[in-house]
Amino acid sequence: MQTERMPTRDGVLEANRKIAAILPPPPLLPLEIGGVQLWAKAEVLQPIGAFKIRGGWHRLSALDETQRQRGVVAVSSGNHAQGVAWAARRLGIKATIVMPRDAPQVKLDATRALGADIVLYDRPGEDRDEVAATLVAKTGAVLVHAFGDPWVIEGQGSAGIEIAQQLGREPSRILTCCGGGGLAAGLALACPSSAIVPVEPEGWDMVGQALVRGELVNAAKDAPKTICDALQPTATKAINLAVLQGRSDPGVTVSDEEVRAAQRFAFAKLHLVVEPGGAAALAAALAGKVPLDENTVVMLTGGNVDPTAYARTITGE
Repeated sequence: MQTERMPTRDGVLEANRKIAAILPPPPLLPLEIGGVQLWAKAEVLQPIGAFKIRGGWHRLSALDETQRQRGVVAVSSGNHAQGVAWAARRLGIKATIVMPRDAPQVKLDATRALGADIVLYDRPGEDRDEVAATLVAKTGAVLVHAFGDPWVIEGQGSAGIEIAQQLGREPSRILTCCGGGGLAAGLALACPSSAIVPVEPEGWDMVGQALVRGELVNAAKDAPKTICDALQPTATKAINLAVLQGRSDPGVTVSDEEVRAAQRFAFAKLHLVVEPGGAAALAAALAGKVPLDENTVVMLTGGNVDPTAYARTITGE
């Protein structure tokens, strides 16, 4: 993994310029919760249905010609996979994605449709980073880590630059769905005066625990199942923790039922389809786990749902 440098706010600004040149900014939508009007950043409306297109584009567009010829390898349950595959297709780069066998079929299909090769692994049971490392060693490809790569962090942070531009100021706080902490770290760089609140599934708060302890924490072997497939890394990375320490609140956790309630809320009130992992931040806001004001922004990070599961959630079955 190429982490010979730390991500910077200048890097976030550069990523924002690059992304603004090819993609319109997703809207910042007004949202009322408990009598307070706040804001929702609709990353579900990105071309791949998730914010991950940002980090994918910033990372791959920064590769030199030799690196592009060797191709890239990424690890993802689906959204980072699509972000990397989208950028790779546009730039003419071969992409191989290591994905879990139990990833939602809609994400597997979308990644293949973008032209990427997929290598499947068993979750739990196999170490996805070891699978990726073997591929990198064999092919010489560049590893594009989903959250521990400085360019990816900067790319994700471009969402924070857009938010400040759309709001006319930096938010008081940003509630963000959190897996490995790439988006949270990027937002912390983008909006230095905003409180960053990572929101993770119960039993998978590896970023929150790391912030409390000041060191990396691994998920328990008996960690509970969660519908938030996009938010299940076994640990954050040192680069993410370094950026977030002193800049982020410890974070909060949400249950599957709170996430389902948020999905229903987004459908009814915002007319948006939001996947479980993409609704975690909204779930925390609706459950009263974080103070809210008119300068609060909630990240809706992904909308790539399994149609059958989503239908059950919306109908309450």
